[in-house]
Amino acid sequence: MKSIIKESIQKLDIVIWIITLLFFIFSAILSNGDIINSIYGAIAVIILMFFIGLSIELILSALKNVKGLGKITGFITNGPEALVLIVGLVTGDILFAASTPLGSNVMNPILLIIGIFVTGMFLKVKEFQHKFFFFSSFVLTAFLATIFFKIPESLFIYWVGITLFTSFYLFSKKFVDVHDSTEVEKSENKMYLPLGIIILLISGSFLDKIVSFTADASNAPKGLIGFLVLATLTSWPEFKSILGLLKRNKIMDSFMNIMVSNITNLWLASGGVIIWLIIEFKKIMN
Repeated sequence: MKSIIKESIQKLDIVIWIITLLFFIFSAILSNGDIINSIYGAIAVIILMFFIGLSIELILSALKNVKGLGKITGFITNGPEALVLIVGLVTGDILFAASTPLGSNVMNPILLIIGIFVTGMFLKVKEFQHKFFFFSSFVLTAFLATIFFKIPESLFIYWVGITLFTSFYLFSKKFVDVHDSTEVEKSENKMYLPLGIIILLISGSFLDKIVSFTADASNAPKGLIGFLVLATLTSWPEFKSILGLLKRNKIMDSFMNIMVSNITNLWLASGGVIIWLIIEFKKIMN
């Protein structure tokens, strides 16, 4: 357990924590916000980021020798996005509900690229035989995410149809990479799996409250918070997982993780839009 906790506190984590703290402090200073509460909120965000990273390390440690690890972690690490989506639907704000999972579709590939350079895997990724397909899928899923905010509500249902068709097609693709590591690693305590999932879900449940409190204290624009903080924070599990996968020389799994995560984000947003449309339709009928 000590080694896993150590893995959850890396130099890059500290850099991100400092940037998060400075972001809210400068926002409070520039907008005449509450600096003290901004600091408290930023610290809470940092603590939350730590637990999210720890949960992923626990999950990965328990699943080291599981085939298709990339797909599994791709689903698991979308817990925070799902929870934020639910919060948005409860408040009746579909744009806010969809902004976090869809914003993560932009952040995930960026974090993957950062992870590739941080782990020194650039040359091995160049040899990855399916890199063109995966990067194309990243661009496509990011495009579907961003175009949602450009279309009128009357076209939402068409966006859902196109998004579901595209995402299911991408998800159906199967690959085998001859360069990927096939070494079977010894799993840690299997109890780490449920423990990691519990920590992830609990952390995700606090995301909206903590970020909203910090945003109010710092007077940071809601749109900026949603795109830079919420999307990045909820993408942190993906980033932690791909760092772990890349370090284990699992190129295929790391790319599959991001693709599955982006696809899941599209499914979450599509489901949210469908629920919102049904609710709006019932309001009109009543």
